[in-house]
Amino acid sequence: MLVISRPLVRELMRLYEYPHPSKPGTVIRGYDRAHAVRTAMMCRAVAERLGHPADRLYHYQIACLLHDVSRAGLDRRLFGKIWSWAKAHGIPTRPREWRAKYPTTPYGRETEAFVSRYGRELEKAGVPLTAWTKEQIEIRLGHARRLRRRLTVVKPALRRLGIQWMSWMEEVMLYYYYPEKLSRAKPWVKQLAEILVACEQLEAYSNRQRGRDYYGRTQESLPEAFAYLDRLQNEGLLSEEVLTALRELVAEGKFDAILEQARGRRLTHGERRYLRQLANGSITWE
Repeated sequence: MLVISRPLVRELMRLYEYPHPSKPGTVIRGYDRAHAVRTAMMCRAVAERLGHPADRLYHYQIACLLHDVSRAGLDRRLFGKIWSWAKAHGIPTRPREWRAKYPTTPYGRETEAFVSRYGRELEKAGVPLTAWTKEQIEIRLGHARRLRRRLTVVKPALRRLGIQWMSWMEEVMLYYYYPEKLSRAKPWVKQLAEILVACEQLEAYSNRQRGRDYYGRTQESLPEAFAYLDRLQNEGLLSEEVLTALRELVAEGKFDAILEQARGRRLTHGERRYLRQLANGSITWE
């Protein structure tokens, strides 16, 4: 399901590496690399099913492989502690959710608002409010700002690899956190953005390591994953066309191996039965 070579994938995954802030000469290996590869594979299949041309798929898959590059430098323990705490206290964890709850926050200043409003409580919970802690908050609430900074490193590296960066690639990467930025985008760009959101969330909800490290999740649930995708459709982030294509491919078994890799185990009989039913709208769960 990859339209680019494995050697190039390895080069792109190196762009997730980040110099350790307190250990000179040490590199933090990109945490989300396997998630990015699995997501890119699913995205290509859905985009191809919806008729996107081959030359577009090439650049799209590169954008999908790099969609979490703004998370380079993610400190798994610290990041998980911050956002598990936030979730447990009902605190918004995404820019659009933050702006919905705190509409007076200046656009793009969600990180600063979080620190101002909850910094003391976070410290009482055992998380010192250091520069590195603020960087972990920025990874999530300041996604667009951090992505721009990371792209100053990524774009020259891509040029050295002979890859032309397209402006729409960044738009696609931003959509989940900033759907408003695509309000005037071409329909095909928005559709690619929707595909990335749908596939990325399906993988994330199926990702055992990510669920454990980020959210303290102990079990992955396919019905919960698709219920969340339905919720995103109701919120206007995903179209029926994209979700239908995704469900068809899942029902055909095209993503079984990817979901098993994400979960770290084989699908049960009940899970396979659930997935096979997704295209016909009559779903039972055992």
